[in-house]
Amino acid sequence: MGAPEIFGVPGDYNLQFLDHITHSSDMRWVGNANELNAAYMADGYARQKGFAAFVTTFGVGELSAVNGLGGSMAEHVPVLEIVGSPTTTVQNNHKLVHHTFGDGNFLRFEEAHRALGYEIAHLTAENAINEINRIAQYIFTTKKPAYINLPTDLVNIPVNIELKSDIHKLFEVDEKNNSDFEQYLVEKLEKANKLVVIAGHEAARFNLGSQIENFVKTNNIPLSVLGLGKGAVDETITQFIGTYNGELSDETTNKIVDQADTILLVGVKLTDSVTGAFTQSFGPSKTIALNYNEAVIFGTKYQGDYDFKQSLDYLATNKLSDSNTVAKLENHSKVTPTSANLTQKFYDEALEQFISSSDTFVAEQGTSFFGLSSNLLPKNAHFIGQPLWGSIGYSFPAMLGSQIANPESRNILSVGEGSLHLTIQEFGMAFREKLNPIIFIIDNSGYTVERIIHGMTEPYNDVPKLEYKLIPAAFGATEDQYLFQKVTTEEELAATMELARKTKDKMIVVQVIMGAKDAPETLVKMGQLFEKQNH
Repeated sequence: MGAPEIFGVPGDYNLQFLDHITHSSDMRWVGNANELNAAYMADGYARQKGFAAFVTTFGVGELSAVNGLGGSMAEHVPVLEIVGSPTTTVQNNHKLVHHTFGDGNFLRFEEAHRALGYEIAHLTAENAINEINRIAQYIFTTKKPAYINLPTDLVNIPVNIELKSDIHKLFEVDEKNNSDFEQYLVEKLEKANKLVVIAGHEAARFNLGSQIENFVKTNNIPLSVLGLGKGAVDETITQFIGTYNGELSDETTNKIVDQADTILLVGVKLTDSVTGAFTQSFGPSKTIALNYNEAVIFGTKYQGDYDFKQSLDYLATNKLSDSNTVAKLENHSKVTPTSANLTQKFYDEALEQFISSSDTFVAEQGTSFFGLSSNLLPKNAHFIGQPLWGSIGYSFPAMLGSQIANPESRNILSVGEGSLHLTIQEFGMAFREKLNPIIFIIDNSGYTVERIIHGMTEPYNDVPKLEYKLIPAAFGATEDQYLFQKVTTEEELAATMELARKTKDKMIVVQVIMGAKDAPETLVKMGQLFEKQNH
């Protein structure tokens, strides 16, 4: 899987294991300020690299991380948590040791993870090799997170080399007899008069973007993507019609999707925040849904052999008998900055122009995601957001993990100051690792996304004011490691963006001043829908 960096926090139950990481020539320890940040960072790293691992200590460490790992579960990200636990003897004798509830029960935390749906392995001297191999195969096959409980006495036990598996065999895929389903699928697609393909997050996790693109280009089929799967496909191809978000989509996107008689959903999960609060114009009777674990054809689950990747591989080379006509998606007009105060609208449009090929754009849930997820991405650009789990503070450490995973891609983060407060400690790690992302901090006096949903002037949506220009130095940066800019006007933002693009050897931190009540139109409409649903 090729993920040499290991994230986490040291604790007395994992220290001996960490020795094997730090003394290894093919692994590198990247320590974090806390376990939650480690889980977020591993998530961002895995979205870029295809896999990530982080290490915590028993009890206090793993419970701190469980929220971050929850996001990986919700959004289908292959992350492994390794929990260093007390020795096998201590656990078997139910000793009352620290980092426990003092009741001798050492299984409650892994059982909590099991109840949340994670694949669990509790290692013993007898089962360790088989269990580690099983977990590796599970993550590779499902692209979902897993959990290993590693008692500290097992760390230094020598392993007979003959017992170790050939690592390549763990990642061999069993070919299923998928031909019957492929024929059945094409028969259904052939009957469509107006077909639209919508890609989701599972398409990204299983690297199926090129297969989807080949299929829609061969057959000239309109292609869209949900915000949860943003970046799964190339948005510069002629067939791309924009990001779909229910009735909140752009007019052209909505018109094409609304007129379709068949929607092919590839790796899609129809959640509230990426369907305009469930305002999508189609239901099961119009959809063919292909997911990693099942295929549902017009509301009926296919009962025969089915393989997600094989099905997409087959479609990639398949020419349907009918051709479609795709309405060309108009490029957004280029914005011209003035001396006017910054608005969310100008900011979103300017960022669309700013993102370039091979960049990775990371948007915090809130004004950033709702304002920017509908923007068109350049070819080979990446996008990271968390619209389903939506954990506040996720984006900053996730961006840093992504930047470590792919140093060649300049990571660009848009985050509100309220969200940044939760995980701001990782500035220290970022400067220690000499990372040079571009960070736009939207300073609009609080939790704007919450204000829009409810409580526009309520004090619970206020946040403390920070001096952001002092943050880099406070977290150990030297003057040659960063560039700080505070912008209040369109022209200042444009000039700073130009400077940031030229300055590749420093972290760029930009404090973007905007009004407390200013929000993307999509977020305002979504907030109204959310408020209506909650009453």
